[in-house]
Amino acid sequence: MSLQRFLIERDIPKAGGLDPRQLKEAAIKSNDVLRQLGPDIQWVESYIADDKLFCVYLATGEEIIHKHAQMSGFPATKIIPIKRMIDPTTAQSSVGPVPLGHAL
Repeated sequence: MSLQRFLIERDIPKAGGLDPRQLKEAAIKSNDVLRQLGPDIQWVESYIADDKLFCVYLATGEEIIHKHAQMSGFPATKIIPIKRMIDPTTAQSSVGPVPLGHAL
């Protein structure tokens, strides 16, 4: 089964105040669980806000993300499958002209 990209929202009070040592310990714990779960799940990166983490994962499905959350102790409050990506270079893509005033 192929890996799909997911955005995981984790409610973690005071996450923005975690110091480098606490972040290292969290990463070690998560990586240990990922090793146990095997190739069906990969952690790409995470972004830290005041009371939340937003994590990007590659996984075969939501079930294994829930399993990682249960084993690691890091809640998966919301799991969102990512359908597509956009970035500044999308403006230079070769999809043809876009009409002026076109809205999403």
